[in-house]
Amino acid sequence: MSDNKSGNPAKLSIETALTHLGRSPDDHFGFVNTPVYRGSTVLFKTLDDLDAQNQRFLYGRAGNPTTDGVEEIVNALEGGYRTRLLPSGVAAITVAILSCVRAGDEVLICDNAYEPGRQFADDFLERFGVTVRYYDPRIGAGISELISPRTKAILAESPGSLTFEMQDIRAFAEAAHAAGAKLIVDNSWASPLYFKPLEMGADIVIHAGTKMFVGHSDAFAGTATATEERWGELELTRRRLGFFTSGDEAFLVARGLRTLSIRMAEHQKRALDIASWLEGQPEVVSVLHPALPSHPDHALFKRDFTGSGSLFGVILAPAPRASVAAFVDQLQLFTMGYSWGGYESLCLPVNLKGIRTVKPWMNEGNLFRLHIGFEGVDDLKADLSAAMERYARAR
Repeated sequence: MSDNKSGNPAKLSIETALTHLGRSPDDHFGFVNTPVYRGSTVLFKTLDDLDAQNQRFLYGRAGNPTTDGVEEIVNALEGGYRTRLLPSGVAAITVAILSCVRAGDEVLICDNAYEPGRQFADDFLERFGVTVRYYDPRIGAGISELISPRTKAILAESPGSLTFEMQDIRAFAEAAHAAGAKLIVDNSWASPLYFKPLEMGADIVIHAGTKMFVGHSDAFAGTATATEERWGELELTRRRLGFFTSGDEAFLVARGLRTLSIRMAEHQKRALDIASWLEGQPEVVSVLHPALPSHPDHALFKRDFTGSGSLFGVILAPAPRASVAAFVDQLQLFTMGYSWGGYESLCLPVNLKGIRTVKPWMNEGNLFRLHIGFEGVDDLKADLSAAMERYARAR
């Protein structure tokens, strides 16, 4: 961000940073938002300029002012050395892992990791000679016993996808660094507003920016933020793979980031309200939300996090598929769909059997993942109440 009338104080609150960073009105004829830059070719005026290669932008795939603005904001929030905007969360996982390993190496991945990330590891990494092993997400300092001389990276996700176990990022970082491995942390759930993996020793932090950063269910994005030590390999890997996010997508990410603090606060409040209410409902076996005192990892959540996200799980009493269909098919406000982070509430039935390898999912109840949006909380509760009544009747 260049010096301009918007100002750039050395120390900004999160709200101010989200409002002002990543945009330079004086560089764009006074327009508040950085415009959408579309382009592949960047022109050079002289042969000396071409030879020097010191223009701010050399070719469109390396970025433009629109993508730069997003990277500046996310990097400030995470406290990293540099950040890259990527086409999706899966792209962020891909670049982060590949920047740490080569054929003959090994990566450890949490058993509750984002399923497309597991598929990349199993289908792609193994095919190119990288061994993949999964670990119990609650292993804590015990992960040091799994690290071998070939282990070059650990991928953690706290809380984990779908079942929301917390992971001890401090312990993982200590164990990884003692063995010369790198720690990659997926921070999509809490966002950098409520969790700071780099401060706890992580080397790379990734996000499915499609979720909370975009916030409107209308664009794909991923981000990878690295320490200075890891930046060179991360950027080289991104460049060699040709990953780039267009100015159009970057503009939508920037739009979402401006309201991230306000949205996260509302998501958190509404999700906790509904999660607490669900604990008292007769069909509910358990609610999987780390911010609830009933969660087995609540103490770890309280130690490391300053807030929580919009997403959690609920397990209903065992019932046949007809009950699951009765629950979701007639929902009025919640809708079924992948992803999360938008203003609309989502409910996704989840079948984990056959996915986990270290800690197989043994619960006989039916698991649903809920994303709490911005509808009226009482309206959402009424929708869930009616769904649970249908669920019980169809049993």
